[in-house]
This record gives sequence, structure tokens and C-alpha cells, in this order.
Amino acid sequence: MRENNTVRQAPSIGAQLLLDCLIEEKVNTIFGYPGGAVIPIYDALYDCPHIRHILTRHEQAAIHAADGYARVTGKPGVALVTSGPGATNAITGIANAFMDSVPLVILTGQVSTQLIGRDSFQEVNIYGMTMDVTKHNYVVRNVAELPRIIKEAFHIASTGRPGPVLIDLPKDVMTAAADGLLPAEHLNIRGYSAIPRITEEEIVQVWDCITQAQRPVILAGGGIISSGAAEALLALVEQTGIPVVSTLMGIGAFPARHPWYLGMVGMHGTFAANRAVHQADLLLCLGTRFNDRVSGKAQSFSPGSLKIHIDIDNAELNKNIPAGIGITADLRELLNRLLPLAGSRHTPSPWLVEATGWPKKVPHYTSEEGLLSPGEVISLLDQFTQGSSIVATDVGQHQIWTAHHYKFARPRRFLTSGGLGTMGFGFPAAIGAAIADSSQPVLCITGDGSFQMNLQELMTAVDYDLPIKIAILNNGYLGMVRQWQQLFYQKRYSSVQISSPDYVTFAKSYGVTGLRASTSQEAEAIIQQSLSIPGPVLMEFNVKEEQNVYPMVPPGESNDRMITTDG
Repeated sequence: MRENNTVRQAPSIGAQLLLDCLIEEKVNTIFGYPGGAVIPIYDALYDCPHIRHILTRHEQAAIHAADGYARVTGKPGVALVTSGPGATNAITGIANAFMDSVPLVILTGQVSTQLIGRDSFQEVNIYGMTMDVTKHNYVVRNVAELPRIIKEAFHIASTGRPGPVLIDLPKDVMTAAADGLLPAEHLNIRGYSAIPRITEEEIVQVWDCITQAQRPVILAGGGIISSGAAEALLALVEQTGIPVVSTLMGIGAFPARHPWYLGMVGMHGTFAANRAVHQADLLLCLGTRFNDRVSGKAQSFSPGSLKIHIDIDNAELNKNIPAGIGITADLRELLNRLLPLAGSRHTPSPWLVEATGWPKKVPHYTSEEGLLSPGEVISLLDQFTQGSSIVATDVGQHQIWTAHHYKFARPRRFLTSGGLGTMGFGFPAAIGAAIADSSQPVLCITGDGSFQMNLQELMTAVDYDLPIKIAILNNGYLGMVRQWQQLFYQKRYSSVQISSPDYVTFAKSYGVTGLRASTSQEAEAIIQQSLSIPGPVLMEFNVKEEQNVYPMVPPGESNDRMITTDG
């Protein structure tokens, strides 16, 4: 007897047992693409009304879609691909999820166990290939191990620091008799333990540092979002009056329109955020791994501050930036235990008044007659969606413009490839997001280069009638590479001009409404029109060709050495 008080027949083969185990883990959606090694699983899915399969047009897109689904829901996304090229096509998506700490369970087909190691048709050692980009991985060699492995995989993917777990499924295991086998009830994972509880001494130590600081700053990373600590962070800030900056992955952890939010920090951070961090005497670093895009020149990062680094993964403490105090902790628990010490809201300090007075709207954009600015387009998208949409981006200039000009009010609304920097991520991630939440339009803000990497997924959006509004900022360049060549390589533009199809005609060929704008008035009109049309819509914005992202910290420089204009 199951929890839902219904009795199910014991599965007869491994593939049916697999689905039974997934249902036990509350999985109701799988993104995937079939192939020879996973035909038994797809055959079992044919008779499984409890799991919806989303058919993408490429395995990389299936992983990115599962990633987008996971970022929106907070639950592990699940993807199913076949062996050989199906599995290798998935590696970029797996690495992307690993770098951004996204919980995924990836099911890969494999040749039968007796054929492994014989260079069989569509055989690759995906277990070995993905060891560096997974939190854990498995090869199921006996059907009796399957229930335990599935339960362990979901637990590992979603606890501690989240991440992808891969399960390799040989075909003969999926066809093996599985009568009488039931999903595992208990976990006993050797070497995998829960995060230790925070001691009272650690809480008091952090609070003492906060009360003694004259120029404190909170640096909010992606860990705030994955731990569900955004509400506690807002409460703590409003009780203490500490200004907040965020990493790219931390956008949405704190409301962007809040007067005490200074913006994103780092290579493309706002003047206010980078200056506050540079002048801080206390930097409370919450769930960030201090990659080079955040810290700039490590030796010059926030040079006068005591750094309290709190992360659920102790491997990140003192890895890139030395911390005066390092604490391994769940951020939601830590912030909730600080709140009673903070008391009621305080009068804004002179430091808060000073820091919030610095410019936060850089990088700015200027409208020119006959030229559409990318920042202007994103500001219009923000205006007409009231900053409430889920927004997926690819990587490049449009990603940074979105980070600055779309004012995210809530966590799990900004989906972007932070650590790996994966072009082609945005559109399939938007598909996963729309599957997770189709209650309102999902925006995909992309560039003409990035969109062409997974544009075939337009058919997926059509098949499932997803409310995705694609905004292509078409400047005829691989914009961020062109910007680097302009600033640091004497304008030697090498292989960065890129041609595109007629996107309106392209959209029409898929049965999708295509719209185009080249002026502010046209942009305003097509955005409003797109939001009124059910299902997917493609918008092409012909924008200024050589618009640069500013500020920009030159490579190897500290964050206080920002370039702010072309001059």
C-alpha cells in the first residue's frame, strides 16, 4: 500500500521499476530525446500517465530545459538521453548545471553490460567523462540496485550544495526481470553527511562583527536563492540597514527596486556596488564562490574589509578569496537565527546614506534618433511585465544588460548561465521554465549569435504551446567578443560579424508570430502585441551595432578600476 492508498503491481522489468522509483521521488516531468539504448524506458513511458515527457529537438536542449525547470521549482530537473552521441551531447548542459549548482538527475542509456568495453555501437564511457562535472554518478549493473541508486541520486542532487547526478542505465538492466523489487525506503550513503548545525558561538561572532562595523556590506550570491533564504535576507537588511550587492547568480535574492540594493558587483557591476565593496570594512559574503568575474584582481578585492564567508560547501571557503571568518552553514538557518538579535528597524546610518547615493544606473543607455538601444528594449520589457516575469538569457552583452535593466523582485526569476557561460542556454531554459510555470509569459532575452545555437527548439515551444516571448537583440555581431576586440585588440574584429536568417520569416515557418522593431515606438508596440498573443512569439529588435556594456573591469585589474565609457 502506497501513500496515495492505491496498490500498484510490482514492475516486471527494470524500465518499469525505474519509472516507479521516479514517481516515488515525486517526478512528474522528464525532458528527453529517445534512442536505441533507451527504447525500453520509452516503451514503459507509453503506459505511464503519471510522468509527462517533453520531447526536445537536441539532447543539450533537454538538459538545459531540465535545468530551467529546476531553477524555477527548486526541485531536481530530470532528463533522459540515449547512449553514445545522446550522452555526449548532454555534457555541456551537465557542466553548466554543475557550475551553477543546479539539482539535476540525468538518465543516460548505455549498451548492455556484456558489450561495455568492446567499442560497441553508440558506446561511450559517459560515467568517466562526466566525473568532473557531476556531484556524483552511477552505473547500474544489477536491477536490484536500481531503487537504492535512484533514491540516493535525488537526495544527493538536492541536499547540501545542489548539483547534477548522472545515472548510466545499461539496456539489459532495463529489460531484466524486476518482479518483487520495490523502491528503497532508507538511505545510508557512505561518506555523504548533512551540513553540521551552526553553533551559538558562530551566530554571536557574526553578530558582534556586524554591530562593530562602520561600513558593512552584504554580498548576496546564488546560495541565498538555492537555500530559500531571500525572505530572511530582506528582513535582516531592513532591521540592520546594511546595503546589499549581489553576484550575477544572486540577482533576485534581494528586490532590485529596493532603495538599499546597490546592484551587481564585479567585472560588469554597477559603480555603486563595486565602490561599496571596495570601501567596506565588513563584507558579509553569503553563498558565493568568488569566481574571477566577481572578485577581479583577487589581491585588491575589498582590501580593507573583514570578510565573513558563509557557504554550504566548505570547499569554497578560502578557495579564491581568504576569509577572516569562514562558516559552513545553511544560509536560511543562519539568517533566521540572526534576526532575533537584530531587533527593530534602525535609522539609516551615514554609511547607508552615502552608499545609496552613488550611481546605480550604470551602465546607462542613450537613445539616438533611428537607433534602438539594447538597454532601452530590456527596460521596456521590464516596464510592460512589471518586473514579474521569469526571464532566461543566453551569454554575452544582452545577459549583462538584462542583469542591470530588468528589475527582478523575486528569486528564481532570472535564469542565466553564470559559471560556464553557455551560449544556447537561454531558449531551452525558458522552455523548462514555461513547463514549470505557464501562468504568465516567460521571456527569453537573447542575441543573434546565441539564439542560433538552439533555435531548433522553437518547434518544442510550438508543440507544447508555451507562452515564451523571445526577444532577439540583433546587432550583427558576437557582441561581447567584439567589445573585447575593440577595447583590448585595437579593433581587430576577427570572426565576430555574424549573419542571421530573416527571423520573422523563420518564425512563420514554425507557425509562430514573428515581429520586428527598429525604433523605440516600434519596440513598444511589438512588446505589447507579443504579450497579448497566446503561445510563443518571436521578436527581433534591430539594435545599435557597436553598443558596449559598461562599466567593465579590464582583465587582471581590481574592481575599482572600471571603464565606464567609450572615451
